[in-house]
Amino acid sequence: MDTSATSGRIAVNGVQLHYEIHGAGKPLVMLHGGVNPADMFGAPLKAMAEAHQVIAVHLRGHGLSSDGDAPWSSELMADDVDVLLGTLGIGSADVMGYSLGGGVALQLAIRHPERVGKLVMVSASIKTSGNYPEVEEAFKAMGAQAGAIGAYLATTPIGEMYPDVDWEKLMRRTGEMAAAPFDWSEGVKALDVPTLVIFADADMMYPEHISEIYRLLGGGTRDAGVDGSLRPTQNQLAIIPGTTHYDLISKGVGPVTGFAKAFLAD
Repeated sequence: MDTSATSGRIAVNGVQLHYEIHGAGKPLVMLHGGVNPADMFGAPLKAMAEAHQVIAVHLRGHGLSSDGDAPWSSELMADDVDVLLGTLGIGSADVMGYSLGGGVALQLAIRHPERVGKLVMVSASIKTSGNYPEVEEAFKAMGAQAGAIGAYLATTPIGEMYPDVDWEKLMRRTGEMAAAPFDWSEGVKALDVPTLVIFADADMMYPEHISEIYRLLGGGTRDAGVDGSLRPTQNQLAIIPGTTHYDLISKGVGPVTGFAKAFLAD
């Protein structure tokens, strides 16, 4: 990230959230995926900051933010972002999140719709049963493996980048949060925020779940007509070929940010 950017930490719901502001233009909150904020805050941030004032937020317990005692949830993290934006004096912003950050961005739109102009949700499920069984099993096993994974992460460049992170705690909490059953279908169905959903063509969830999300957003109900005038919804769907959940942000950064910038520019 550009070290010349404005940055700071704000007390939010018992933790200190780190944020950085890059670029100029309409505000865009960017929310990273699990474990490593740098994935989202490298090339994707640089691309989005060409057209937006990007507020890059490190979610509680991640990166340069502190953690508290409260159990993690997307709802709690969305409330954190809401308070941070209010403290920064940002009444409304577009929001873009990937994976963990995608779920937090969605919950921000559901719980605090006045804060969200447009929503870009990248590679996030909206209910437990949408994910492949092996994904859910991996989340359930993460707690028992947290010590070994955390010790390894502490020795990697990510560990050097974020030396204050308790990696074992992060992995344990990630597993607990991800393994908790959830179903946000009704919230998605009720959304009144223009939304773009982006997925890999070999993502962590069933293709039917991707279709289900888009249907809940009003898409996929009829032919749009030759001129597109019969398009059933303002919301949009993009699927990036040749990518997975795990390399979508690195390998697919051009298409992901290109579709996001076009959607947010409308």
